[in-house]
Amino acid sequence: MNLILLEKDEIQADGAAVLAGNRARHVREVLKAAPGEEIRVGVVDGPMGAATVVEDAKQLRLRCALSNEIPPIPRVDLLLAMPRPKVMNRLWPVLASLGAGRIIISNAWKTERNYFDTHVLEPAHMREGLIEGLQQARDTRLPQVSVHKQFKKLVEDELETFGPYAARLVAHPGEGAFPSEKLAALPRDARILLAVGPEGGWTPFELDLLAAHGFSSVSWGPRALRTDTACAVLLGLIYAALW
Repeated sequence: MNLILLEKDEIQADGAAVLAGNRARHVREVLKAAPGEEIRVGVVDGPMGAATVVEDAKQLRLRCALSNEIPPIPRVDLLLAMPRPKVMNRLWPVLASLGAGRIIISNAWKTERNYFDTHVLEPAHMREGLIEGLQQARDTRLPQVSVHKQFKKLVEDELETFGPYAARLVAHPGEGAFPSEKLAALPRDARILLAVGPEGGWTPFELDLLAAHGFSSVSWGPRALRTDTACAVLLGLIYAALW
């Protein structure tokens, strides 16, 4: 953890807060912060700041001093064909740490229907993983997550509600330009939507549908990557191009 995240209701009006569980253990055993020392803290979807360790006896008590600035929402949203639940479980902290502003989970032709019958998509479970990623990346903006079981309806009717986007990109190995070529002329505050398909790849119908709704193909080269690797590579390349 490079940032200890607190919920809004955990901080009292005078800035006092009490830590327990993994966060308290991290402060004690990893940061080794003693009373009087400061640690980095933040509020979920709120500001960041510093907290002084006040007491470390039965409870770990903090006195928080937060800034007035809230970090901006990350500029890249991800449309992701639902991978195997085990992979999705690993992806929650990864996507939050890499800067996915919104995560749109979708069905696809090569997605197994039973992938959606998993606790990994339960709000409490995904939130835990996302917060883990935010604490690693030192950010407070929790990605918004939505789940869609009808790909065609999502692309045709629902994507517009998440935009507008300056660019819509669909990842397809070996086809399309490098992300930096597509994004070179865009302003630094441009919002981007990236679509990453199942490990079996998008079907021609799905690619045509995405193209008809403004998506252009991007690639990292000829190699076919696993979903988690592809997401990490592409988000990194996009943010490097936007930086």
